[in-house]
Amino acid sequence: MSPSNFPDNDRAAINRANAAKSTGPRTEAGKQRSKLNALRHGLTGQTVVLPTEDHSAYQRHSQSLLDECKPDGAIETQLVQSLIDTSWRMNRAAAVESNLFSLGITEMENSIQADHPEADAALAMALAFREHTRAFAQISVYGQRLARQFERTLDQLRKIQDERHNQERRQLDEAANLLKMHQEDGLPYDPAEDGFVFSNADIETYIHRSERREQAFDRAYDS
Repeated sequence: MSPSNFPDNDRAAINRANAAKSTGPRTEAGKQRSKLNALRHGLTGQTVVLPTEDHSAYQRHSQSLLDECKPDGAIETQLVQSLIDTSWRMNRAAAVESNLFSLGITEMENSIQADHPEADAALAMALAFREHTRAFAQISVYGQRLARQFERTLDQLRKIQDERHNQERRQLDEAANLLKMHQEDGLPYDPAEDGFVFSNADIETYIHRSERREQAFDRAYDS
């Protein structure tokens, strides 16, 4: 009898038995791959957070940008994700530069005898920079490239969101006029019939805010 012909109870028992045999990666290399898989970006498969970094810090970093940018739709979400990952790498580059200085100071501290702790540290830092000029230059170029990428992505996101907000305002203006017309005629109004995603409550809130802004403007103008 083939597995497809097994009764449901037998098939379930076989599945449980097979699952019990799977204990996950056993070798160190396999465990490392499994660990990295948990940190990979879901869309690109790239490893964004390194094993030595705090994944919870990355999550807090992600949430802070999502809360601030408030993406709507797949394109805006993708752009915000790019901002998250790019800024994370920018912070990492800055940390690598600081760590490189610390490493150089540690390596050079025995070569400096200025008999003053602050002077010793300053001279050791200068020697570290001189000894690792190429590494510092590479970090700088890398950081600048990431900064330009961040700025371009942010500009693109702002442009898309401005267009979306302007379109929403135009649609709300149109929906507000239609709602007022129906209210004057004593007729119910369903925004969905005109292709709007707003509810009547949303439209009325928009009308109320618009009227308050006009009143505030008129009062400021009169004064």
